[in-house]
Amino acid sequence: MADTVTEEVQDETESQPVNWNVFQLMMGLAASALVGTLLLWWLGTLSAEEHPEVGRAVFGNIPGPLVALFYVGVSVFIALSIYLFALRVKNYERGATERRSGLWKQRLKRFHEGVSMKTLLEDPGAGIMHSAIYYGFVVLFLGTVTLEIDHLLPNNLKFLHGGVYQVYSFILDLFAVIYLVGIGLAVARRYGKPPYRIRKTKAEDGWILATLGLIGITGLLIEAARISLIGRPSWEVWSFVGYPLSFLVPESIASGTHQVFWVAHAGLFGAFLVILPTTKLRHMITSPINLALSPRERPKGAMREMPKLLEATDLPGAIGASRVGEFTWKQLFDTDACTMCGRCTSVCPANTTGKALDPREIVLKLGEVATQTAADPVSPPLSMDGELTVSSDLVFERITSEELWACTTCRACDEICPVDIEIVDKILDMRRYLSLMESDFPSELGKAYINLENSSNVYGMAQANRADWTSQLNFEIKRLGPGITAEYLYWIGCAGSFDDRNVKVTVATAKLLHEAGIDFAILGAQELCTGDPARRTGNEYVFQGLALQNISTLNDLGITKIITQCPHCFNTIGNEYPQFGGDYEVIHHSELLMKLVDEGKVIPKSGGDQKVTFHDPCYLGRHNDVFIAPREVVGAVGELTEMPRNGTDSFCCGAGGGRMWMEEHVGKKVNIERAEEAVATGADVIATGCPFCYVMIDDGVKEIGRDDVQVKDLAILLAEQSLND
Repeated sequence: MADTVTEEVQDETESQPVNWNVFQLMMGLAASALVGTLLLWWLGTLSAEEHPEVGRAVFGNIPGPLVALFYVGVSVFIALSIYLFALRVKNYERGATERRSGLWKQRLKRFHEGVSMKTLLEDPGAGIMHSAIYYGFVVLFLGTVTLEIDHLLPNNLKFLHGGVYQVYSFILDLFAVIYLVGIGLAVARRYGKPPYRIRKTKAEDGWILATLGLIGITGLLIEAARISLIGRPSWEVWSFVGYPLSFLVPESIASGTHQVFWVAHAGLFGAFLVILPTTKLRHMITSPINLALSPRERPKGAMREMPKLLEATDLPGAIGASRVGEFTWKQLFDTDACTMCGRCTSVCPANTTGKALDPREIVLKLGEVATQTAADPVSPPLSMDGELTVSSDLVFERITSEELWACTTCRACDEICPVDIEIVDKILDMRRYLSLMESDFPSELGKAYINLENSSNVYGMAQANRADWTSQLNFEIKRLGPGITAEYLYWIGCAGSFDDRNVKVTVATAKLLHEAGIDFAILGAQELCTGDPARRTGNEYVFQGLALQNISTLNDLGITKIITQCPHCFNTIGNEYPQFGGDYEVIHHSELLMKLVDEGKVIPKSGGDQKVTFHDPCYLGRHNDVFIAPREVVGAVGELTEMPRNGTDSFCCGAGGGRMWMEEHVGKKVNIERAEEAVATGADVIATGCPFCYVMIDDGVKEIGRDDVQVKDLAILLAEQSLND
């Protein structure tokens, strides 16, 4: 949409870019709408309209001056509405470049899913209500357009008469009822007993619902008065709502009543055109567009790319985002696409356990700062309380560091959002600024950063000890180096090398690979931390230092295939190292173990009757869509019992986003919440597929005093059932 001020649109051949100033295009559209609507008025006056025997006379009983006022008013209000949207576009153009072109099939699909209400219907209660309003409004609007088209056609081409008109009347009345039922459901949902997540009700909510409701009601009353005025002919019974209502309008006052409701209806439509761009109702337009903009080349598990900070000679003034212009235009557009539904908040593990973070508030607060500091007056995403003020474009006037550091980057908010708002990206960009530009991070991270810089691992252990775990094996493992090759590199990770519990996972995985005859090797002391803890906490410098060294090692050794037991390593190497020239085929150990079981290379013993529940690691599941493989491994060794929140809807363990290295001082511990849910299934074993999840869930189970429930990684479970030792 914008390259600070313009959008750079490039074709697949990367030819000369074409710069489109979207604000100017929309201003042209506003002018065209103004002229076009007036042109329709003129075209309608060119010939006298014949009144059909079965049909309606357009503008019947409406004086000429009122018709003129209608066309002039509608043309002005349509142009004004587009102009107000254009001002919002101008505000997005303050943002930095972000390419969202290409991938047209995916974009069309997501746009269709938006306008068809598919994403909203994932929550049936909200989806049915919104669908009734949306489809009702669209059909009624198209009915008006159809009437205008018929009005403009020569008399010999008009089609809205006879049986066609009767069906037309029935359809419009049907959808008017659907529309008003939807409005009623919306009123009941918001002002009756609303779900906790939508209790952020503002005055504008009432005005929006009142305007929409009155548009529908006055439309039916116009119809009732018109039918009364023409003597209630029998063919009007097809208007199954308007016809009965017409008996409430005496013929003696039908003419004046019809004109009054007609004027009111036209005025309400003008009001709708104004509130559409100035209130959250704008999501009728912006949400489907945002869904169309959501597909991107960058994997969803990867953070936004940054310049190579260790090599760059011309760095931006700030790293990360702290001011409006440092966010991308798409991130600013997100704030206007937000429906304020609160689904993101309802699934946020930090918010659920009493932390300061509210994902919806992050979107709203960014939008507030952006709109309140815009060059031209622009309304905020949601009306602000009077005591709130914004004095500069610094987002930290509204967003606190406490909110940002509470995030586990589990991606539940992004996944559940019905309009594809990208919340985690915003949080991580602000973390980059806090960490590198302000040194504003939890004190515990200071030690983690020092360990990463000095020891190349977050535990601060000696690199020479990375392969000490191999002493527990009764076979040799190759270490890659000159003249030593293997089909797979087994990437152990820091936890797998130094954490006592996770060393057991490493040993079990190595034994299973050896048993299956897999040709694999390790790096030993050459393996450094992937840098995930640094990047997810905003320290891009430390991340890039580690990543570039690892990539150099891997490329020099000709590595193409990598096995890793850590989803964070899996995600970083597979999705983020390509940003720096490291392209590898990365497989999580659950995927390979599933394959080995399927191929009969690892054969679990019979009698695996233990009851097992599986905890989905966020960086394996939501970030990388690996859900089936770990469950097949569990199914091979026991009976799978799912937790209520599983798969895409899984609850976080609390360790992601660098939270593994931070303390929880507020509210309930996230891992306790998840451990309680896992134990409640009655499972004998809680299976994990991530080193951090293993530690967090195991600690949680012990903290709630359930030592009778075991926590084991998938590899340990499978090794116990498949190996003799």
